[in-house]
Amino acid sequence: MTNVTSEYTLPDDFTSTEVSHQEAIETVIDSLQQNNSAMVHHDDQGYVWKFQYGSVETYVQLTGETEEDLLTVWSPVLTLPAKDELGLMRKLLEMNGEETLETRFGIMNNQIVVLSQRAVADLSPGEISRAITLVATIADDNDEKLIETYGGNPIPNN
Repeated sequence: MTNVTSEYTLPDDFTSTEVSHQEAIETVIDSLQQNNSAMVHHDDQGYVWKFQYGSVETYVQLTGETEEDLLTVWSPVLTLPAKDELGLMRKLLEMNGEETLETRFGIMNNQIVVLSQRAVADLSPGEISRAITLVATIADDNDEKLIETYGGNPIPNN
């Protein structure tokens, strides 16, 4: 057997390939989405993707590619009101401090969500992957337990 690398001369002029934030997001969503559920909307305010991951829908918004633009990832977990809102809020604050890593629980449009947001300046494809994966996983791992324990209504899947 011959040594293939000794017979092939590597070029000196390799060029780097940059992946846009949009391409990185679409690659991650393609690897996580279930049942061909991924959808995208594009307008003058950027892109918004949504996809099904387990029992939750996850949304990803990219406002653009400049350093000031934002990547926001969120996944609704339950709709308020809950039967034990004080207990729920305490639990979410404890989880924010101990379990959610770079994500956090919050309230958006009367829904408890898991979210992550940051400027795209110096944002790597690995960071994009981590943000999307963490939000989707934490939401999917906790939605049913939180509803069962504290009440609230499940998020209807569109």
